[in-house]
Amino acid sequence: MKRINWGFIGCGEVTEKKSGPAFSEVEGSSVVAVMSRSDQKARRYAESHHIEKWYTDAQELIDDPDVNAIYIATPPSSHATFAIMAMKAGKPVYVEKPLAAHYEDCARINKISADTGVPCFVAYYRRYLPYFQRIKEFIDNGVIGKVINVQVRFAVPAPDLDYQSTNLPWRLQPDIAGGGFFYDLAPHQLDLLQHYFGVILEADGICANRGGLYQAEDSVSACFRFESGLPGSGSWCFVAHDSAREDRVEVIGDKGQISFSVFTYEPIRLNTEQGSQLIEVPNPPYVQFPLIKAVIEHLQGIGICQCTSVSATPVNWAMDRILGKI
Repeated sequence: MKRINWGFIGCGEVTEKKSGPAFSEVEGSSVVAVMSRSDQKARRYAESHHIEKWYTDAQELIDDPDVNAIYIATPPSSHATFAIMAMKAGKPVYVEKPLAAHYEDCARINKISADTGVPCFVAYYRRYLPYFQRIKEFIDNGVIGKVINVQVRFAVPAPDLDYQSTNLPWRLQPDIAGGGFFYDLAPHQLDLLQHYFGVILEADGICANRGGLYQAEDSVSACFRFESGLPGSGSWCFVAHDSAREDRVEVIGDKGQISFSVFTYEPIRLNTEQGSQLIEVPNPPYVQFPLIKAVIEHLQGIGICQCTSVSATPVNWAMDRILGKI
């Protein structure tokens, strides 16, 4: 595939701020069609981004002969359906995270990808950002020695939309999202940790709803063990007071410690015997650009992208274990 002509299924906020423009900035790639269930939304998006075609039916977009790759930017409950439709049509897929709303759906996606030979990539774009690659360099080069423990701490106040009990965001509807905000945000943290330390083979958790704003969990505590034997833990609270706001991962080694944020990109803090350093690493304007470039080059046969559905599936397994879904 020398020329990648993308069709978007879904044209929401993520395509505006994180991914959409990046598809047209890579040589040999362009967006030729978009789909939304709302004709008005699809038409408006296409016109504002100078995209030739728009659809309200996903199958029609997939069957378009001018489209040879599919980007799925819908809520997780529909990821498996659209990914399988595209792969059965012989068209590679790039799907937003998490890969699906359930671990079992991830397995279905992987089976179809294996049966058809059509690749499926997942938007765990932080693996490819310079900020997180610098952290991996520190870990791999032994800057903090042998890693002996990993801790995730995340706390944010509830946004105003969470108080609208009769009109909750889809991210708080487990049948659509797979869970609450944990299922939406923790995937990035867990994927990064597995990228750094290998697959999580054991995971357990305690979940609660402490705020009473919705039915999904709003507080989660978890412990897990990586394939190397490295232990880790995490705590997530989505109804915290603003003074308790926190976005931190700590990697503790026998010769130092690395602290970093996953969502706010605060300067990396490196503590070793030589002292403490704050390291700033800028990211590109469209944060998905490096990963999208890797996906396109993979499809063009000039590179290899490791961010596949198979590599993404352990994230869903760990989350489902923590939430008690499996």
